[in-house]
Amino acid sequence: MISFLIFLSVFLFMECVTWLTHKYIMHGLMWYFHADHHQPKYEHTFERNDIFFVIFATPSIILFYLGVQGGFNYLFFIACGVTLYGVCYFLIHDVLIHQRFKWFKNTKNKYLIGLRKAHKMHHKHLGKEHGECFGMLFVPFKYYKM
Repeated sequence: MISFLIFLSVFLFMECVTWLTHKYIMHGLMWYFHADHHQPKYEHTFERNDIFFVIFATPSIILFYLGVQGGFNYLFFIACGVTLYGVCYFLIHDVLIHQRFKWFKNTKNKYLIGLRKAHKMHHKHLGKEHGECFGMLFVPFKYYKM
């Protein structure tokens, strides 16, 4: 039971990490890597922004290794929470919202439509300033009503 609570807590906490990282690092210090993601009609398969997948995967891989070496201790379940959040981020952000893969084109789910609308509001700002909606799974309720 404690393992599941660790996993769930980390998964939910990752939304806070994502919001803070997106607002203050991606739209701040590391804007160079994130800037191409905000350009309309990006013409390449990969973006400089994709480096963040590697950056976020690295601690998870290390935690998996240490957690397995420690007999599937709490580090393993932290890694599971981070990894599941990463999978959800990929499916929501890259597949559903940006349609880098055409898997969920015609959803009628209000939650998913709200996520797409919030992210569109985020991308209406082409520069690093004046952004909004920096999270991924939890967005303001007003986007579900639009």
